[in-house]
Amino acid sequence: MKRLLIIAFLLVSIGTHAQTAKDKQAILNVLEKQRGDWNKGDLEAFMQGYVKSDSLLFVGGSGPTYGWQKTLDNYKKTYQGKAGMGFLTFGIKKVDFLNKDVAFVLGSWHLKREKDEPKGYFTLLFKKISGEWKIFVDHSS
Repeated sequence: MKRLLIIAFLLVSIGTHAQTAKDKQAILNVLEKQRGDWNKGDLEAFMQGYVKSDSLLFVGGSGPTYGWQKTLDNYKKTYQGKAGMGFLTFGIKKVDFLNKDVAFVLGSWHLKREKDEPKGYFTLLFKKISGEWKIFVDHSS
């Protein structure tokens, strides 16, 4: 009986770890696609990494913004044209799963533009919705 419990525990642990690794890679893929879309100057494509909902929360230097469209509008106002967007890189520090459908991401961002190089950090909450990982909270500074 004790052996059966140990085997069952190991099988569950292996299955959970495999799922977590797969989900972690899916989240990293979302961020990589966002980075690529940003560097192409395509904010609409960049925004596909976010949940397209009025419940999306983005917190930046000017405070909280609710909603996908308002977040996109703010990005367009703040980062005008390819020159304003520059070249984006990320440094992912950690991806932690809070449960099977919610993950926390900590990272850094760096923009290289002709006249400056702003940088900072971000914390993201991802949620798995209909099998896809989407950002539903973004706090960037």
